[in-house]
Amino acid sequence: MKKKRTKRDDAANIISASEAIQWADEVPAVKEEAVAPYAAPPPAAQKRLTSVDIRKMKGGAKIACLTAYDFPTAAIVDESGIDAVLVGDSLGNVIMGFEDTLGVTMDMVVHHSRAAARGLKRALLIGDLPFMSYQVSEVDAVRNAGRLVQEGGAHCVKLEGGASVVKTVRRIIECGIPVMGHIGLTPQSVHTLGGYRMQGKTDEDRNRILDDALALQDAGCFSVVLECVDHEFTARVTKTLAIPTIGIGSGAACDGQILVVHDMLGYTVRSVPRFVKQRADLRATMGEAIRAYVKEVKGG
Repeated sequence: MKKKRTKRDDAANIISASEAIQWADEVPAVKEEAVAPYAAPPPAAQKRLTSVDIRKMKGGAKIACLTAYDFPTAAIVDESGIDAVLVGDSLGNVIMGFEDTLGVTMDMVVHHSRAAARGLKRALLIGDLPFMSYQVSEVDAVRNAGRLVQEGGAHCVKLEGGASVVKTVRRIIECGIPVMGHIGLTPQSVHTLGGYRMQGKTDEDRNRILDDALALQDAGCFSVVLECVDHEFTARVTKTLAIPTIGIGSGAACDGQILVVHDMLGYTVRSVPRFVKQRADLRATMGEAIRAYVKEVKGG
């Protein structure tokens, strides 16, 4: 007569988690030839760079940065070895078609930051605080910096200004959000500066820039962008600071460089700054491909 199974019998056949792991370890590995010859090897695990890592790169390997405003661009930039990606308010110029960055809003930056964040595995993601998102009050600044981290997936934020924003920088950092400074040519102050002009040409201007850089360093910034600053003076600022300088149009003496990716790749319908070295002409490549497509479609 067949014995009826009981719950106790079923329980006896259940192996523990540790036994399962031991059993799995004893299973022979799949032979290499069993894998399809076209199968790509699994990607090596990559360490996510942090603001601390970027700061430690001071005086060592140069820091390579680019902007990105969407998922595919961020993914390509990331897999190409970029150290940091900025979702800058420059999206106003190259994405939205604005004449300047003053019309960029928090919602715009958060939207594009969220998209770029999905494409990054290694690079540090920096969210740019747009015009009037931090100038009115420290409360606004902290709230908006928090939005870039919480909603936009940013790892840190960037803001423009020197000594005038030190209290704001400190308050944001106190809330656990790393801050990158930005001095020299500050596009959000374009009307005050009288246009997009090289900075640091006079002694007065140089003293102000250096004071601003030191103030941002003392406030806790992990790095500072120097935009369109006299190249000779940039070398002095870089040697003086203990934190990395990231240059854009400020010469090779900086600890790192950043460019707007659309400018570098020629993916624009407008003129690009003179300091940009274009590595491609995507406008021409895209135009050629699209014209070929139109011709094929219309030709039936």
